[in-house]
Amino acid sequence: MFFGKYDFNCTLLDNAILPPFKGSTFRGAFGSALKRVVCAVREKECAVCLLAGRCVYARTFEVSPGAPDAKARTAVVPHPYVIEPPLSTDTRFHAGQAFDFSLLLFGDANGYLPYFIYAFEAMGETGIGKALSGKRARFRLDMVLTGGEEIYSSRDHTLRTSISPQDVSLQAFPGAEQPVILEVNLLTPLRLKSGNIFSQDLPFHLLVRAGLRRMSSLFAAYGGGEPDIDYRGLVEEARSVETLRSSLCWKEWERWSNRQECSMLMGGMMGGITYRGRIDRFLPLFELCRQFHLGKQTSFGLGLFDYSCTGGAP
Repeated sequence: MFFGKYDFNCTLLDNAILPPFKGSTFRGAFGSALKRVVCAVREKECAVCLLAGRCVYARTFEVSPGAPDAKARTAVVPHPYVIEPPLSTDTRFHAGQAFDFSLLLFGDANGYLPYFIYAFEAMGETGIGKALSGKRARFRLDMVLTGGEEIYSSRDHTLRTSISPQDVSLQAFPGAEQPVILEVNLLTPLRLKSGNIFSQDLPFHLLVRAGLRRMSSLFAAYGGGEPDIDYRGLVEEARSVETLRSSLCWKEWERWSNRQECSMLMGGMMGGITYRGRIDRFLPLFELCRQFHLGKQTSFGLGLFDYSCTGGAP
């Protein structure tokens, strides 16, 4: 599966007020800007538009459930992008401050990057966040980088044509060796369901289930199909891993839905948790999940985590 991470370096042109978690605000403004710049017929609903199958906006934001398949591990097609907003919980920013974020793209969506850059430039002209003195905060897109290399600059408005996203795969899991310690730190809210309710605990097997579900859905939708691994066997093996300690807590946050015209609560788990067991065989999975995010509402930037792994006794 092709995967690209693109870092957008911007500068605020006005003072800004943004929510503590900025992912929903970014996503909403990005979606509105993209539709403005690419929609050819101005249909209110993409579902009734003749061009939806070839439209960049529809293929990015209006993904639909896949065809019924008894073997599929999820009926929901994931969005082909993730927006990673600044992790700072600051809400007030001043004109002239840096305003950086990242965009992750999966599969063919990497080919839409020029449209996305154009949309973010349009988003900067319209503004973002709470209106001050009747207008939202504008920003300037200065450059876009991938792998630390500049691929677009506002100096000449030129995009390099030699962009090559990574071709990633989930390799076969190695055999388990000695017990190790795994520390996981949830950097943005993680929303996972267990028994059809949102879990406020994270036993290791639930973390593994979420990772396998994420990889399965992404590779099925945007790669060469689901990875050929023993899903059930891995989950059963994960049950033997113990939780040593946890500082997880439920963090509630509110977002405004333009589509439903109402506020919505979007809480999730945050904090740290430490496991001990034969974990090394799961590290290839966690390495990809660390980049791709986990759980629900990943397109907002939810489900971002980091981890470290050490041997020996706790």
